[in-house]
Amino acid sequence: MKMIHKWLLLGLMLCATATFAQQQGKVIEEETVKSNVLKRNVKFTVYLPADYETANRTYPVVYLLHGYTDNNTGWLQFGEINRYADKAIADGTIPPMIIVMPNADSSWYINSYDGKEKYEDFFVKEFMPHIEKIYRVKTDKKYRAVAGLSMGGYGTLIYAIKYPQLFSAAAALSAAVFPDDQMVGMPDDNWETVFGQLYGRGLKGKDRLNKAWQANSVLDLVQNKTVEQLSTVRYWIDCGDDDFLTKGNCLLHIALAEKKVPHEFRMRDGAHNWTYWRTGITNALQFIGDSFRQK
Repeated sequence: MKMIHKWLLLGLMLCATATFAQQQGKVIEEETVKSNVLKRNVKFTVYLPADYETANRTYPVVYLLHGYTDNNTGWLQFGEINRYADKAIADGTIPPMIIVMPNADSSWYINSYDGKEKYEDFFVKEFMPHIEKIYRVKTDKKYRAVAGLSMGGYGTLIYAIKYPQLFSAAAALSAAVFPDDQMVGMPDDNWETVFGQLYGRGLKGKDRLNKAWQANSVLDLVQNKTVEQLSTVRYWIDCGDDDFLTKGNCLLHIALAEKKVPHEFRMRDGAHNWTYWRTGITNALQFIGDSFRQK
């Protein structure tokens, strides 16, 4: 009898191990796409849900954007996105989805003022079509979303606001939203290092608030879009109370609220770090997943 119990227990353990293994998604850490727009190859990382290899179906997709000085592996290496996605899919918190993480270097996901860097054009015209061609991705707006942290949170908002026809939801964590006064008062060294290549080098004071900046200022874009345009995307905004980007995120919340644009705004205890983003990504994906599901 003891031997039967022993083998039964061993069988249950093996089944549990097999089940756990089956629930783990597949990670492709480095893929590349040749870009004619950027005239170079661009790396990206992909998370595929556990049943991707066995199911005969298409999946919703989330484009997950990294932060400044990071790359396409950031969300995998430091954010452990595969572990959080595996668990959330397994327990039904989110539907199975493909998560794509492109490398954007320090482009801020936009086109530079001088046309030397056209990452925005690459992303919309080349990258998303490439992903939809090589992976079983649903191509309707309803099943496409964008998310990201810091610089990637900024890119998330830029894409969702500029291209509301492309995305059903946008989840921005600690988004780099800068009000005009912060850009005007930014130390010259910071401007030149971070923003000079985007909006113009050698600019000081209010000269920084040029057409290039206005065309890519999240707060200006919100003011210039109609309520109807903004309301076609579901927004999730999450920023820590100790984050240096708190002011910009609060002003974004106020701007959307004043225009009566539906959105979710969260300010949790935390700073601008991976601890904050890891503890927030599941809720962000759940918010996005609700957009993918039928009501």
